[in-house]
Amino acid sequence: MVELSSERDVREAYAAHSGELYGFALRSLGDAGLAEEAVQETFVRAWRAGERFDPKIASLRTWLFAILRNVVIDFGRARAARPKLTGDTGVEPAVEPLEQALLSWQVEEAMRRIGEDHRRVLVETHYRGRPYAEVAEELGVPEGTVKSRVYYGLKALRVVLEEMGYEG
Repeated sequence: MVELSSERDVREAYAAHSGELYGFALRSLGDAGLAEEAVQETFVRAWRAGERFDPKIASLRTWLFAILRNVVIDFGRARAARPKLTGDTGVEPAVEPLEQALLSWQVEEAMRRIGEDHRRVLVETHYRGRPYAEVAEELGVPEGTVKSRVYYGLKALRVVLEEMGYEG
């Protein structure tokens, strides 16, 4: 298992994940040089915060994508704050689609980590939009139990997302 406690570990992580990270950075920033810089910054931040990486909470890939998400947002904000240069294409970075894709991926991963009862009621009520009473009837539990499971499921989901590095 790769951790990030040494330069060798960072090199191994870079070899394993940089291509995929670069692809996301390129699609979100629309600039190859900036995408390379974003990937490098991701690994610098990961190395500096290596002691906070816990493979029990999230995979290295998940953790790196959470860091990349923040780097891309930072880069997008920095580009937006700078005046336009002559010859600039005017193409704004597509941060929102990347952010949405990463958030969806993080929520999916977080949903896997919460209890089955909580996951099921969240899927039925929030994703499928079914009424609590209908879900309660299907599960053979009181409606109040479904409401309670939704409440505690959302709390658990929030905790897991925070542990995965989501800063929403």
